[in-house]
Amino acid sequence: MKLIRFGLPGAEKPGVVTDAGMFDVSAFGEDFGEKFFETDGLSRLATWWAANGSGCPQVPAGTRLGSAVQRPSKIVCIGLNYADHAKETNAQIPAEPIVFFKSTSSLVGPNDDLIIPRNSEKTDWEVELAVVIGKKASYVDEKDAMDYVAGYCLHNDYSERAFQLERGGQWVKGKSNDTFAPLGPWLATKDEIADVNNLRLWLTVNGKTMQDGTTANLIFKLPFLVSYLSQFMTLLPGDVISTGTPAGVGLGMNPQVYIKPGDVIELGIDGLGSSKQTAVAYK
Repeated sequence: MKLIRFGLPGAEKPGVVTDAGMFDVSAFGEDFGEKFFETDGLSRLATWWAANGSGCPQVPAGTRLGSAVQRPSKIVCIGLNYADHAKETNAQIPAEPIVFFKSTSSLVGPNDDLIIPRNSEKTDWEVELAVVIGKKASYVDEKDAMDYVAGYCLHNDYSERAFQLERGGQWVKGKSNDTFAPLGPWLATKDEIADVNNLRLWLTVNGKTMQDGTTANLIFKLPFLVSYLSQFMTLLPGDVISTGTPAGVGLGMNPQVYIKPGDVIELGIDGLGSSKQTAVAYK
C-alpha cells in the first residue's frame, strides 16, 4: 500500500494512493501514527480497504499533502552514509554509523515551502531514503531487523551548515529548523519496493541536477542500521530513520552553493515519488 496524509496543516486526514488516484480513508477512523503502526494498522487497513475502498471518495487533484506519517516520537538520522558524500565534504568514512536527531517540529508536507531560517547563509539540501518503523524495536538482531520496518519514504534532510558545523559542532542545531524535514509524498510499504538496496535518488535545484545516486552505495545497509540503533534506544512504531545522502550537496561544491529565497528544490526516489519545495525567507 501507499499511504498519504492530506489537508490543511494540523488537520490532515488519512488516505491511500492507487493506480486510480488518491482516496480518502477517513472512514477507517485512524491517522497514521504510533498507535496505528503499533496495532498492526497496515494489515487492518488493507483488510478494511478491500471491503470498503470502492466507496471511498477521491482526493481532489492539487490537495495539499502532509507528512506521510503523523509526528513520530523521533527522527533519527545517519550522517556520512555514502562514501562519495564523505569524500566531497573531506570527512573520513565512518567506522560506525554517525547518529543525530532532527526535531520532530521540523516535519512538514512534501511540497510545503522551505523556510530559510533567520540569520541563515548556508541552508543546504540532502535527498535521503527514510525508513518508518512498524513495531517497537529494542536489541534487535540484524537478521530480524526488517521485520520491524513498516515502509519507506522520500525525505529531504535540510541542513543549515553554519549552525551544524560552526556553532559548537552539534549537528542537531543545523538540522531542526521548521520545515527542514519534508516527508513524502507517501509511505510505501515494504512489498511496494522490490529492492530497497537498488533505488535511484536524485535532486535538482532550479532544474539543475545536483544529486544523482543509488542506495546500492549505502555504507551501512538498512538491516544493520535498524539493529544498530536498537542497541542504543528503543525505536517506537512510526519513528523515522533517515539513512544518509549521496554526493552533490552544496557544502561539497567548490565554490560552495547554498539555497536562496526563490530557489525551487525537486527530489525523488524510485517507487517513492517526488516532492518540490520553494525556498522563502523567514519573516
